[in-house]
Amino acid sequence: MRFSHLLFILVFLLNFSGMPATSGGMPEEVIVALPLTERNENEEFIPWLMQRKLNWDDFSGEPRRNSEAVASTSTSLGIAYQLERSGIVYRITCNFSKHKSWGLLKTDYILAHEQGHFDITEIAARRLHQELSAYVLNIKSYRQDINDIYNRIVKEKEAMQATYDRESDHSRNRGVQFEWLDKINLMLEETALWAEYP
Repeated sequence: MRFSHLLFILVFLLNFSGMPATSGGMPEEVIVALPLTERNENEEFIPWLMQRKLNWDDFSGEPRRNSEAVASTSTSLGIAYQLERSGIVYRITCNFSKHKSWGLLKTDYILAHEQGHFDITEIAARRLHQELSAYVLNIKSYRQDINDIYNRIVKEKEAMQATYDRESDHSRNRGVQFEWLDKINLMLEETALWAEYP
């Protein structure tokens, strides 16, 4: 299926830092996902894949030396959608930015914290797919409706990212950090039904 008339693209990009211790004849009920496409890595982005965990070679951005942070992870959650005869079709992206992510203290422990940030963005992508799959198309308001859904999911994601850093003290609180990693893994399991987003 081609994107001949792309109507709207939303992408939200965030950086997170880790600091260690030390009508028109259109049916009203149709919204469909585009066929699943391959999620391929390129020079700039790594799509989230269960079998592809981050490693320090992925963090190619220039470190910020005037920061207390020892690492920073930049992720994006995007959606592209269009109106076709069959209804709304959409594609979701969840990516890690190599060039905007960096690390100074490159330990396995800090890397696990940064992977947690990427995983939280993936959870948001799955929730976005779940919500869009359930959306009943309203031809008069679909643009605003999809925008509202997207913005709400992004707001929830931002809040979770901030809570993750705050409660783990940017990974300095090791006990809470490990609790959060368990919580993130559980959320990934709970949203597994929505992992095959287009």
